[in-house]
Amino acid sequence: MADVLIYSGNMHGPELRHEVPVPAPDPFLYVEKNGTKHVVITSFEVDRMKEAGVEAHPLEAFGWDELVGKGPREEQLLKLLVQAVEGLDVKDAIVPHTFPLELADVLRENGVQITPDRAFFDKRRRVKNETEIAGIRKAQRGTEAAMDAARDLFRRAQPSNGQLTVDGETLTCELVKTRITDVFNAHGLVTDEMIVAHGPQTALGHDFGSGPIAAGEPIVLDLFPRDRESGCYADMTRTFCIGEPPEKLVEYHRLVKAALDRSLEDVKAGAAGSAIFERVCDVFHEAGYPTQLSKQEGEVLDRGFYHGLGHGVGLEVHEPPWLSRDPGTVETGDVITLEPGLYEPEFGGCRLEDLVLVTEDGNENLTQYPYDLTP
Repeated sequence: MADVLIYSGNMHGPELRHEVPVPAPDPFLYVEKNGTKHVVITSFEVDRMKEAGVEAHPLEAFGWDELVGKGPREEQLLKLLVQAVEGLDVKDAIVPHTFPLELADVLRENGVQITPDRAFFDKRRRVKNETEIAGIRKAQRGTEAAMDAARDLFRRAQPSNGQLTVDGETLTCELVKTRITDVFNAHGLVTDEMIVAHGPQTALGHDFGSGPIAAGEPIVLDLFPRDRESGCYADMTRTFCIGEPPEKLVEYHRLVKAALDRSLEDVKAGAAGSAIFERVCDVFHEAGYPTQLSKQEGEVLDRGFYHGLGHGVGLEVHEPPWLSRDPGTVETGDVITLEPGLYEPEFGGCRLEDLVLVTEDGNENLTQYPYDLTP
């Protein structure tokens, strides 16, 4: 049986963070041999790794003192990694698809068989462990608190000189993002971006949003922060409208909520993601809207329900399984999103997204937040 090798930093490398839940900023080597987990890491990280139940080896154990200073650090470190792999008697190893090519080449030159296997590592991470589930729940609660902060701004917005203002400031996407970021920080969450889009921007998929928000237009908030402690993500979307919503948006919201409800009914272990997707598409087909299933081959949709239904969430915000035209099933322990939407260029769109844990007897909706269109 092949051993397992991973080399990356585990603060952003999901394969390594899953195996070693102790965050370390610098890349280190993970070796799994005969069921035992080893790490080769700088000496000041050794004790932390041992506390996590990992066999931790300092660089010095594999000859670092003899190598350091004898040439460029990067070259010497490659030699050290080869010596560590040899010292742990690894001759045939499975690695993630992101394994560094330079290191793979050097190991192969030294007689180690290296085989990238994306599916192997995806399968390992599909079923979330207790630490990851707890991190996802924590991130979701913080996301809901951030959504509340945005709704508070929307509720208190008042018309002024043709714009909306809150506490003397113009209500803009940027202002909303700042308030959301403050809440994320208070809950131990981080994010590189978020979607706070308004008007026609809301029909443009991952347009992150910018500028002043007006009354009577769709506002889509899609928030996907990461929990600092566990490295796990949440993902949630709601659509709002300040003031009287247009009839078209009300109809979009009704259909999208119906599609979300239908998908929640269908999520259970063993269900095909494509079948859940198809049932959601039927909601929109019946109302006369196009989807990826009704479009012509080669056609690029810019309206209707033009994206997939959902995806896995964990140490990455987008990971298997996929609820779309792709093959595959959802399984017990998966955490997935369900995010139907309807869009029209020049008008905007509506999307609702919940985070769902697949259980042995169905599913648990991890999202505890209302769907109201009016804040």
